[in-house]
Amino acid sequence: MAQPLILGIESSCDETAAAVIRGRTLLSDEIVSSASVQAKFGGVVPEIASRIHSDAVDEVVLRALGRANVKKEELDAVAVTYGAGLLGALLVGLSFAKGLAYGLDIPLIGVNHIRGHLAASYLEDETLAPPFVTLLASGGHTAILYAKTKTDFEVLGGTLDDAAGEAFDKVARVLGLPYPGGPHVERLAREGRAVVPMPKMLKGLGGYDFSYSGLKTHIINYVHTKEQGEAWSKADVAASFQSAALDILAEKTVEGALERHVGTVTAGGGVVANGYLREKLQTVCREAGLKLVLPAKKHCTDNAAMIAAEGLIRYEAGDFAPLSLNACASIPLR
Repeated sequence: MAQPLILGIESSCDETAAAVIRGRTLLSDEIVSSASVQAKFGGVVPEIASRIHSDAVDEVVLRALGRANVKKEELDAVAVTYGAGLLGALLVGLSFAKGLAYGLDIPLIGVNHIRGHLAASYLEDETLAPPFVTLLASGGHTAILYAKTKTDFEVLGGTLDDAAGEAFDKVARVLGLPYPGGPHVERLAREGRAVVPMPKMLKGLGGYDFSYSGLKTHIINYVHTKEQGEAWSKADVAASFQSAALDILAEKTVEGALERHVGTVTAGGGVVANGYLREKLQTVCREAGLKLVLPAKKHCTDNAAMIAAEGLIRYEAGDFAPLSLNACASIPLR
């Protein structure tokens, strides 16, 4: 089937989402978020997330089908996140998808959440095709990947400790900013200047690995020292941290593309919604003569459109899941 109609469902963390695609054309993209509720607790409370998913999943799927102007009987497959994420949250979406696929007698497609982030760029550019190099930057993973085909990629390198998103959340707490930390750090950074000296994050060691632990500890120590009475600027700290944390990602991604002799760079994951990183990627790719494909910001954070996009890849490969598929809280990057 040239243009299969696929429903994607995502419930790995605090967003309940559903989307419908026909081929690479996105027909609908619906989401219900519990982020405002979770913010009261300074992070995601798994039980609360699961309860909200249970209440929202039926509604959000009906909205996605209605917005796409299709009936569930027209669907060719149901794609759903089975990992990685919060186990209870994943089980809500997975159980719903299993029931729907079984009732309609259509294939169930289990999607690795991380591969969903990588597939988001296919929705942005219908001509996009491997090989290319991808920057993955999210709350749980940060890596540079070489996509050989739609289904096969090589990990060139990644963080040796915290993911970029984790580092943003931890620095946000040190600066007294609310959860989720990334958008608040970015907003504060716009008011400051990157003038506070920061560690270089393994930049001089070669390869494609990097570390956020030293950078995070440096920020903590810097702030605690300044709080003893010396004047300091939160905005300058935010701007300096953001530059140190993100410049290296863009630079190493371009290095990877040039070393692999590919002409295209893509990116995915919640951190790629950061405006500073997007501008940095655009600058370094332009200087290197590389094509850059970035997903829309709303498709960088958790969403069902990317799950449907990866579902299409799996559908075309005939990679269907049994109804016995179980949720997995952790899945290797490969």
